Amino acid sequence: MAVTTKIPIARLLLAGLALAAFGAIPASAQQTTERLISNPRVLGAGIAPESLTPTVRALPHERVLDLNIVYTPGKIYNPATGREDEVYLRSYNGTDVNPDTPYVSPTIEAVPGDTIRVNLDNQLPADPSCTADDHGHNGPHCFNGTNLHTHGLWVNPAGNGDNVLLSINPGVKFQYEYNIPGDHPAGTFWYHTHRHGSTALQVSSGMAGALIIRGNRQPTPTKTGDLDTLLDGLTDRVLVFQQIQYACRNPDGSIKRTNPPEDKTYRCDPGDVGKIENYDLFSPGQWPESGRYTSINGEVLPTFKATQGQLERWRMIHGGVRDTISLRIVKMRPTARLAATFSAAQAQAFIQESCSDAGITHYRVAADGLTLAQAQASNLTVFQPGYRWDEVVMFPEAGRYCLIDASSPAAGSVNGDSPNPSLLGFVDVEPGTAPPADYTNYVRDALVAQADAKMPDDVKATVVADLKAGLKLSKFVPHPDIADSEVTGQQELTFFIDTSTDDTKFEVSNTLDEKQAEPYDPTRLDRALKLGGVDEWTLQSHFVSHPFHIHVNPFQVVSIIDPKGVDVSVPGAIDNNGGQPGVADPQYPGLKGVWKDTLWIKSLLPSDPKGLYTIKIRTRYQRYIGEFVLHCHILDHEDGGMMQNVAIVLPDGDVADVAEGASPLQLQGGHMQHMP
Repeated sequence: MAVTTKIPIARLLLAGLALAAFGAIPASAQQTTERLISNPRVLGAGIAPESLTPTVRALPHERVLDLNIVYTPGKIYNPATGREDEVYLRSYNGTDVNPDTPYVSPTIEAVPGDTIRVNLDNQLPADPSCTADDHGHNGPHCFNGTNLHTHGLWVNPAGNGDNVLLSINPGVKFQYEYNIPGDHPAGTFWYHTHRHGSTALQVSSGMAGALIIRGNRQPTPTKTGDLDTLLDGLTDRVLVFQQIQYACRNPDGSIKRTNPPEDKTYRCDPGDVGKIENYDLFSPGQWPESGRYTSINGEVLPTFKATQGQLERWRMIHGGVRDTISLRIVKMRPTARLAATFSAAQAQAFIQESCSDAGITHYRVAADGLTLAQAQASNLTVFQPGYRWDEVVMFPEAGRYCLIDASSPAAGSVNGDSPNPSLLGFVDVEPGTAPPADYTNYVRDALVAQADAKMPDDVKATVVADLKAGLKLSKFVPHPDIADSEVTGQQELTFFIDTSTDDTKFEVSNTLDEKQAEPYDPTRLDRALKLGGVDEWTLQSHFVSHPFHIHVNPFQVVSIIDPKGVDVSVPGAIDNNGGQPGVADPQYPGLKGVWKDTLWIKSLLPSDPKGLYTIKIRTRYQRYIGEFVLHCHILDHEDGGMMQNVAIVLPDGDVADVAEGASPLQLQGGHMQHMP
């Protein structure tokens, strides 16, 4: 178990920072290195949902994006009024940003071996809180400082790589460079702003987007391949779920509400402009109370087009701040009619009357961008903040379907509640091939046909046999299992919220004792992990539940032990919340052996003194050294201090050889300064 290193740490910017000055790439170099990926009917964030035109997109060896961080005037549809609310939010402006949906960031596509360069130009107004150290490091501050995190990518965390220990302050230009290794898994990832103190505010404004690594490596008798090669030719949808929690204010600064105290939904009158400038928007329960709608690809209640009986791949990303999404796809009754305007309560009544059955089965094939060893069939998929699920979806009937954020057990929700279901969008399905009533075999046979058509002869029989044996995908899992014999060390972690004083503290402990938990300190290195090592981590939460996320290296789930001592991660397990009454929580069964980068650490504490879950994961530290962070992915908790500094170091290296008094670096006016 690692012991907190109580020493200041230097934030060393490597020679790569010299690349921060923007430089043009010669056209001849792009032409000679250009590669093409043919992926029919790609639907990405920022592309109109009804656009399913076959496309062939050129991906050069270097993918370059110029993104300005600016205040952007725009409009967001409000179903409660039937009109578009005027909003003024921080967002990206530049390469591939769709002006019709400016509050979702452009989808970045690359292949293993590519380099992604993102030129950030912070054009926001000056912000004194980015330089003044009067906020104790934690809590809301530096709303106009920024940086960038490629969530889930296995890339260098140092220098101008995936470095979130930088603050790119107003007036500063900086180039992030992500060198994607040639053996990087293909999959669904995402990127978002990650400046400690303003992460929740900026992500809620829409500063997040999909990052898709596409692969064409076919499996061989001795190596696994990319799932893309099996699913090639399927309609490929990228769906970014966002919770853009803008508010209009009264003259006294309070949030305008519809009819308080009975109805607390947010209200914006004609002439008002909705903004996100305050953390009073992110308290528990505020999102469902607000009456706002989760957007998909920057649109509220979009309608997608599909064809009956055709398999599709859905790449889904929870790009929100804190609230759980439980996706169900339900056939709408043919006689149902949607009113021109409807409040959140009216939408709930509509769902109950018109979209209320158990929903269709969809088939999870990847978690957090990493292919599962076996597809998992379910009619409900739970997304905690930061989660991604890839699913194979097939609509068995023609007609209209509702995309529902269904209610879930309170223990499985960020807010510890069971909110009423809400609408996310619709799918209009045109007539096609009608599958049998029990369509699992139909889906299996369709995937077998894909394997017959796409797989090399020397592995085709293996892939087909796996699919026939319960939709196994063993030839496409990107990481080998971590055996007991590989483990070289142990780590412990406990999330805790200290409410013993008026100054609530969001904390992390290096043990399973919450009394040793501490808030984030940018001058403290909390864990030094050795390159080449393999750690088994034991995770708990001693005050409500939190999604755990660690940068750079993914982890494999070993076990999830409920308060009764039952491993609820095994397939078919029933997680009844330690024997508590109510609906079973569907999140954990089937996660044993699954690779992820974000995981819900459930706790029934403090309401149930025996409600402790204990989770074990394992991870390898490969290739990259440098400093990064782990944290709770409820982003206002991260801003509040539920985060740690982590460094992967060379074996026998001197991690204490650092400059006294150093803290995270910021870029201000072209000069490096310590980040408060």
